Formats: sequence, C-alpha cells, structure tokens
Amino acid sequence: MRDSDARLFTVAPSQAGDRLDRYLADRMAEFGLSRERIKRGILEGRVRVNGLAAEAPRRILREADLVEIRLAAPATRLVPEAGELDILQQDSFLVLLNKPAGLAVHPGAGLSTGTLAHRLAAHFPELAALEGFRPGIVHRLDKGTSGLLLAALTEKSRLALTALFAGRKVCKEYLALARGVPSPAQGTIDAPLGRHPRARGKRAVLSEAGGGKPARSAWRTLYADPEGRFSLLAVRIFTGRTHQIRVHLAHLGHPVLGDPLYAPPDKADPAPRQMLHAWKLALDHPCTGRRICAVCPPPEDFPETARALGTRLLRVVITGSPGCGKSTLSRLLAGTGAPLFSADAEIAALYAQGGAGWLFLRARYGDRFVPDQDSPVDKQTLGQAMRESPALRREMESLLHPLARAAMEDFWRAQEALNVPLALAEVPLYLEAGFSRGDTPSRTASDEALAALLNASPHRPLLLGVSCPFAVRAERLHSGRGWSAEVINSMESWQWPEERKLAACDLVADNSGGKAGLEAEAKRLAVRLAALRDLRGALLAETIRERCREPALRKS
Repeated sequence: MRDSDARLFTVAPSQAGDRLDRYLADRMAEFGLSRERIKRGILEGRVRVNGLAAEAPRRILREADLVEIRLAAPATRLVPEAGELDILQQDSFLVLLNKPAGLAVHPGAGLSTGTLAHRLAAHFPELAALEGFRPGIVHRLDKGTSGLLLAALTEKSRLALTALFAGRKVCKEYLALARGVPSPAQGTIDAPLGRHPRARGKRAVLSEAGGGKPARSAWRTLYADPEGRFSLLAVRIFTGRTHQIRVHLAHLGHPVLGDPLYAPPDKADPAPRQMLHAWKLALDHPCTGRRICAVCPPPEDFPETARALGTRLLRVVITGSPGCGKSTLSRLLAGTGAPLFSADAEIAALYAQGGAGWLFLRARYGDRFVPDQDSPVDKQTLGQAMRESPALRREMESLLHPLARAAMEDFWRAQEALNVPLALAEVPLYLEAGFSRGDTPSRTASDEALAALLNASPHRPLLLGVSCPFAVRAERLHSGRGWSAEVINSMESWQWPEERKLAACDLVADNSGGKAGLEAEAKRLAVRLAALRDLRGALLAETIRERCREPALRKS
C-alpha cells in the first residue's frame, strides 16, 4: 500500500460504537500497521470520516460511516507456504476446512508467517487475485480453537460470504469442555462484550454504556460429569464477538478448560489447549443458493482430556465372613502399592484409651468394660456381653459403625487428593452396616458393564468378597484365634449368610485353595482391577465421542 493509496471502509452495524483508532487497527492489521502508527496517522490528518478529516483517535464511529485512510504500510506480501490442509468440501467458489488447534488463521501483529492463510495461498493459486494478507479469509477462529472454517476462492464469494457473516445469516455451533457443570443444563446468555478495561488482549462483559457490544450465546449440556468436575457443552453463538464463547462461559462460572486467558489456573486441569471446537456450520451457499450443513467431530484431544479428568480413584472394599481370609487378601493386594484402610484397626483405635468407644463405655458403664482410666476397653468382656445382649450389640454398632464409615470416607478423600489410582478398605460388616448402595450388577456382567456402573456412580466402591467354605473357616478360627464353636456360631449370626453376602459383591475371590491359591487370586485381581480402572477412562472417552456425533444442523 503506497502513501498515496486510499483504503475505504464502511462501518457495519456490529462495529458501531468502536473508537476510530481501534476500528482501523482491526481493519489494517493485515497490512502490518500497529494501533500506534494509526493514531499518528489520524493526528497527521491522514484519516477522514465521511469526507472530513478526523483528528481524534478516540472518535466514536456510527453505523454506515465511511472511513478513508491514506497511510503507508510496510511493503510486504503474503508468500504461499506449503502445509497440510484438512479440506472437507470445496467448489469453485469456496472451501470448507477443519482447522487444527495451534494454527493461526492469518498474519497479525508479530506473526508474518506460518498461518492458515499462507497454506491456503499455496493450495489455491487463484487466491493471488485477491487483495491483502488475508486472501479468502472471511471469518476466523482463535489460534487455540479447532474446527470448521470457510474460505472464499473468488472476490465475488468473498464479498457474499462477508455479507452473510455480517448479517448473522450463518449458524455456528461450537463444542466446549468446560470446568464444572452449568445449572440449568441449557440456557441463553445475553451479556455485552468489550475490550477489558485493564488487561490488554482480553475481552470482558461490560455494560453498553461502558463500551460493551451486544453478544448472545446459547448452551446445552451434552455430558455432565457425575462429580461435577467438567461438562461437554454445545454452544451456539448469535453474534461473533472476539472470544465470545470463552468470555461468556467464564462469566457463567464455567470457563473453557485449558483457556490461558479466562480459566483460573488449576493443577487438576489436564487440557493441552483451550478445549473449544467449531463443531457445526450452516448457511446458504452465497453463489449457488444450496444449503450447506456441515458437522465436524472434535479431535482426539477432546475425549482424551475427558479420559484424564475421569481417571479417578478406584475404591475397592474387601469383605467376607469371619475367617475367610479377607485380611490376608487385603495385605497381598496392598503389597502392590495400594493404600489400605482397616475397619478393624479403626475400631481398635476407638476402643483405645481416650477413643470415642472408650469414652462412651466409661461414661455409660463405668468400670464394667473399662477397668480404669489407664486401660483400654476389655474387648473380651465386651464381646461376651454383646453376644449375650443383642441390645448392647446394637447400641455399640449404632455408635461405632458411623464413626468407622466417616473414617473410611476421610481415607478415600485423602487418596483422591494424592491422585492415587487404587485404594483398598477392609470392612467385615460393610453390607450389614448398611454401607452398600444396592446397585450391584450380576457377577456374570461384563467388565464393561461394571466399569459403566462405576462411571455413573464415581464414589461407589467396588465390592470384593472373599469366599471360603464354612468348615475351613471354622477350623482357622478355632486353631488360629482360639474361638469356640459357640463364639464362631455367634459371630456368624451377626453377619449375613455367606451366600447372600457374596451375591451382593461385584467380584469374588476364591480362598478355598490355601495360601498359594489366595496368592494367585491376588495377582489375578490386581491385574483385573488395573484393567477396570483403565476401562472406566476408555468408556468415558467413548461417551464423549458419541455425544459429538449428532446429526447435521437443520435449516433454522
């Protein structure tokens, strides 16, 4: 562009209210003219509005104003560059592309090479006939956003497409992985947007009096994480403001994951980039009139980010009847590196001097079960009394079971905070105490069905029962613990029958083959548990893929 050249622009309705210098900075960015250079040109009298010299850079423009600028720009031109293009549709007038994330659409301040415009110029030599450093570009996506983008191949189609976008006759819908889950699941946000008053390069929700321009978006939730950590949203925009979706979702309290500008830093955010994808595009072809309805699924980083977010702690509760070997199995599995919680150890702590059980028994029964202030609970005496008095047993269970369960939940939360993949809890009376949620599938169900159940109820533990014939268990209890037949039968009566107990479990370990057999079972279970955890993530990733395969947009 020579100093004697004149460049003319007509202010569109959507641009009314812009400052003159900002308006021209946007229009002239492709020529390498900075806003400061444009300000100087205005002060030098090189800019006219409606035929009259405009001497104030801050002048506010109105719709249909005619802006003329005579200002020298650097003598550069767009040089075609080789590079891949994912072309979805094309004809002699336009081309529809799937832009990858990380690729800028056109040159701008500080960026003169390596853009989509450079690649387009190399693939379509006819673009050399179009002016400027954005040949064929009629709309844009942020560098970090992937998805559908239209480019014109002729001046006629460029002008027609530009008019369609300016007239809001192009239906655009995006996919976003957002932090949290919005409530309600769908809605509309009308919030004017403008330049952030303090942060350069950002946009913000502003009143129209404060410089905001009308902006409207509508969202609907395609997937909501059961724990509320993230959601997959479809967002339709009715205006085309810079960063519109990113600012609107952040304003709702659900910023786009990985957004470097509008999402507060979060160590738990695994997104490799801002998770925004131009999903659907619908318009009437500007030259032929045929309806174009395009759908473009997101790249694999969408389901993989969901998989990373959904790779949560796998909770495993180990239970079984007295003497079945659950403690041995728990120790074997814990030997693989999994943290272990023991309900028996927790009860022992409650019975220790100063524990909740100790205090209760001392206050209620004096020295009957707690001989003196310096001694723990006499568990043998207490056990005999509980066998003789169902009322006392129920009283102690109503005290101890909630405390043990609270300690177990604290244990789970602590392991989640440490990003532990697998944690174990040995709880003999898990079912009898009412801890189960009653949503156990058949043990003949596939691992996929079990993983799907765990995804739907992320805090639900996997219940692992240990099976062992009563005769074997009774012998172990008698020889190992010194229990009499009376004590064994009494303890059995406090629990569900073994058949019922195992039927309520998701998985069952067979401990009828002795020590070597149980060690083999532990190794088999360790492999299966790891596979189940991986399968949960894979199923979640596939769910995200499925939710992104909706039919094309209908004519609106």
